[in-house]
Amino acid sequence: MQILFSLWLALMPLARPVIPAAAPATTTVAAGYCNIYGAVYLERDPKYKSDAEYTVFLDEDEAYANMIVYRENNKLFADATAVWYLTPTKAFADHVLYVTDNRNLADFTVHYTLTRSFAQCRE
Repeated sequence: MQILFSLWLALMPLARPVIPAAAPATTTVAAGYCNIYGAVYLERDPKYKSDAEYTVFLDEDEAYANMIVYRENNKLFADATAVWYLTPTKAFADHVLYVTDNRNLADFTVHYTLTRSFAQCRE
């Protein structure tokens, strides 16, 4: 009886299914910022930086911007990539972005365009 019990204890770890270890997930910021559209609130107060999804830099030059954004006047029409309705209150925003003055601290850069068809995301 003792031999059977010892054999059972020895074979018990082999009876469990082996689950391979998952590879660590590699996430980049570039994967998600192209999905920002709709009501956007731009946070400028450093106290609330942790509430923001991304940190952005508002660029004056279109050539170096990662996202060219068209500012929509109606929230219902802000339904495409890089088309934003800038909401005055954080409570009504779909996305909260923190605006920084330092380009090196930003996750991506934004340039505003006056033409809706020029709105695009550059990855």
